[in-house]
Amino acid sequence: MKIAILDDYQRIARSLADWDRLPPGSELQVFHEHIADRERLVAALEPFDVLVIMRERTPFPADLIARLPNLRLLVTTGTRNLAIDLEACKARGITVCGTAIGGTPTAELAWGLILALAKRIPAEDRALRAGSWQTGLTTTLTGKRLGVVGLGKLGAQVARVGLAFNMDVVAWSQNLTDERAAEVGVRRVDKAELFATADVVTLHLVLGERSRGTVGAAEIGAMKSTAWFVNTARAGLVDEPALVEALAHRRIAGAGLDVFSVEPLPPDHPLRALDNTVLTPHLGYVTQENYAVFYREALEDILAWTAGAPARVLS
Repeated sequence: MKIAILDDYQRIARSLADWDRLPPGSELQVFHEHIADRERLVAALEPFDVLVIMRERTPFPADLIARLPNLRLLVTTGTRNLAIDLEACKARGITVCGTAIGGTPTAELAWGLILALAKRIPAEDRALRAGSWQTGLTTTLTGKRLGVVGLGKLGAQVARVGLAFNMDVVAWSQNLTDERAAEVGVRRVDKAELFATADVVTLHLVLGERSRGTVGAAEIGAMKSTAWFVNTARAGLVDEPALVEALAHRRIAGAGLDVFSVEPLPPDHPLRALDNTVLTPHLGYVTQENYAVFYREALEDILAWTAGAPARVLS
């Protein structure tokens, strides 16, 4: 049995699970670099029976699955992966399994980005190291309006921290009710009011056909020139070119972004050149605790499958 682990950027997959438990004769290969080119990817993965993939770093659409004749088990970290064509896997008889994911680290990162913007932490750190001292004014969050787009588990966590900062917290999503907003201690407003009045807009929706493009040029254009935009959810929720244009022309104050339309973010991407952004490389789920669960349970999935009793099967 040939097994490959993909996109192990931090080179830690081997250390976070006891891979010696694999059946005798198993061959394990770890790919540390992302393979974006389709032909190179097919050539690299064609020999493998089992693939372990990290979230949505490498998509598995039907046309890729069709070109991997030896693939029999696909293990993704996390409980869902919209980048896998599950129907194509089912048609080919490929088992797809997942793993648990713990806590709300993405909500914590969202607040890291909000505070980095409001308190100018990256800019002042760079200036201080270059020999300067106090190059600008920071902003107090107390009394400011936090607009939470999506009030699920992560959005609710972010909202509650905003309340702890004595912010005026409002929320919107397509299905949000007044009752759900009240449970979290916030107020539901319509989409137009949220974008027009919030000092911070933070996005916490699941990407799907209904939610794709939720934040377009109109929403970004309605934001205050002093407002910040934060996205730790998915890039597909936002019109990225419209956001880049608004940032470049200072139509909004800045953005904290953890997700991008192309990942890893290309070296020549215009976001890299903007000084009113705080950028992180999709770190929302990248924690020691999560990775320990991911790789331990990925190994368990492989062992269960080889025993004829697949665990945590996705459908």
